[in-house]
Amino acid sequence: MTELEKKLKYTFKDRSLLENALTHSSYANETHCKGGSNERLEFLGDSVLSIIVAEYLYNNYSTHEGELTKLRASLVCEKSLCAFSRELGLGEYLKLGKGELINKGNERPSILADAFEAVLAAIYLDGGFESAKKHVLRFILPELEHTDDDVFKDYKTCLQEVVQRNPEERLSYILIGESGPDHNKTFTVEVHLNSNVIGTGEGSSKKQAEQNAAKQALSLMGIEA
Repeated sequence: MTELEKKLKYTFKDRSLLENALTHSSYANETHCKGGSNERLEFLGDSVLSIIVAEYLYNNYSTHEGELTKLRASLVCEKSLCAFSRELGLGEYLKLGKGELINKGNERPSILADAFEAVLAAIYLDGGFESAKKHVLRFILPELEHTDDDVFKDYKTCLQEVVQRNPEERLSYILIGESGPDHNKTFTVEVHLNSNVIGTGEGSSKKQAEQNAAKQALSLMGIEA
């Protein structure tokens, strides 16, 4: 725990909170541990994370509500939280049941993302809102520096507006492939103009893949969205 506290840059007054944050339900169910799993902490951490990020974006970005919502979603999504968790090496400290250990649960994105939220809640309960905020901004601020304008853009709508100039033209998005495990799939989508492929995109969801396909189509048309 001392090693992990150094990585967190936070020292717990009540270390049992941190231990609970690292206890997966599979381990809690197998061992019947008194503190239970980290699910309740994860629930709290999700809300604490949301308010910290929302407050920061409100104070530092003058864009409208829809854009702020998109940006917040990109920062607190499972992919981002999993990356933060891996940066801290939380997977090394998780208490997992035998089945989860065999299946490498400590590498699963959903478990790592949940652990990040649970640890955040533990810091919040132990040290208050400012300590939790300091912890979150450590990860969020570098992400914001590398966030491009894609977060704010709806390429599908842009492409639709271009195509609508010719009423006889029709756009369609076709899923042509998906790969990877259920918890970490990659989808590939083509956008068709009538029967012609005008763009292809990949993403961790069908919607994201469609947006990327539309983005490529606009680029190939020489249109900067």
